[in-house]
Amino acid sequence: MTSLLAPSRPVPSDADVFREGMIAEMPNLRAFAISLCGNVDRADDLVQETLLKAWSSADRFEAGTNLRAWLFTILRNTYFSIHRRRGREVQDSDGLHANRIATAAPQESAMEMQEFRVALTKISEEHREALLLVGASGFSYEEAAEVCGVAVGTVKSRVNRARAKLAELLGIDGPKDIGSGPLSDAVVKRSAGGSRG
Repeated sequence: MTSLLAPSRPVPSDADVFREGMIAEMPNLRAFAISLCGNVDRADDLVQETLLKAWSSADRFEAGTNLRAWLFTILRNTYFSIHRRRGREVQDSDGLHANRIATAAPQESAMEMQEFRVALTKISEEHREALLLVGASGFSYEEAAEVCGVAVGTVKSRVNRARAKLAELLGIDGPKDIGSGPLSDAVVKRSAGGSRG
């Protein structure tokens, strides 16, 4: 006879919970890595290196804290370490980097989305990174600040400047001037006065 107090399935160990959390974040890590690298193969390598570093440092992760932000921070730091070693910035003269960031929403015309992608490549890397974390990846300003290793006010400033620059490049005065989609919504929020904190 089984005890009524015995669990019907095994309780996951901390390692199992940690592993499952890492697996759940892989698509988000990959999307962010592609936006940083501009190359799918390099992004996949970056995600793999990030996951290896995270797994080998699992004992340093504090249970109950934000695993997603911790993983994004490792990915970002790894990217910039590699970037510094190469001694050059990601080049995107043909717009391939921007074209991989997102798929156009069905209600946006292909021309509007292409213009948006080109405009996105014309803002600085730090502004684009902040906008992608807050606008496209759904991080709060506080989480994005943790990932970037800067103050919350710096992230807010970068996001606002990125939105203002994109609105300027695209000639956007308000929501009526652009279609709907996760990336274009990030610009519209600024031009319409909305923000996420």
